[in-house]
Amino acid sequence: MWNTIVGKVLAAIVIVFLIVSGIAPQDRFIWLLEVSWVIVGLGVLGYVQRKGIRLSMPLKAALFIHALILIYGAWYTYELTPLGQAMSTLFGFQRNHYDRLGHFAQGFFPAMLYREVLIRAQAVAGKGWRELFIAALAMAFSALFEIIEFAAAMIFGAASNAYLGSQGDIWDAQWDMVYCGLGAMVCIVFFSTWHSRQVERLGV
Repeated sequence: MWNTIVGKVLAAIVIVFLIVSGIAPQDRFIWLLEVSWVIVGLGVLGYVQRKGIRLSMPLKAALFIHALILIYGAWYTYELTPLGQAMSTLFGFQRNHYDRLGHFAQGFFPAMLYREVLIRAQAVAGKGWRELFIAALAMAFSALFEIIEFAAAMIFGAASNAYLGSQGDIWDAQWDMVYCGLGAMVCIVFFSTWHSRQVERLGV
């Protein structure tokens, strides 16, 4: 029961943050594009809850933190986030690197989701093969995301510039994938054993 209550509280916080961010975002169009992932995720979680599927606390925490990172970036647009600007001032960066944090999170947190799904489905035999598959899924999604950004640029033109967040960096797409890969690898190397044990305790 405690586990369920915590999950509901985290979901409620995300919804409140989502609503607040939508009151006066930096760019309404970009906000809608960015938070669409969170809205879809909330819908999926609602479906999972109705099916009675229990999620591990590490995964709930991962989804919660990832949602906040996405909403914050959507609120200000990634290139104008105050946190990223503060980092630029502190470390002397030439650009706002909040999007790099976002792409690191894109690899780190979904890696837990992939692991939990694979363990439950018993889709991959052996821990080593499972973690390799997780890394491959992270990079595949990163590549898909860059294609989605490319499609947005082709369809919406200049209106999608803030969504791309390249800030004049011609290698932005490549750096995005690098940081996503790093995020997935950090999750795999340092958290895979602990997370797997948490999932197994659910009896799945």
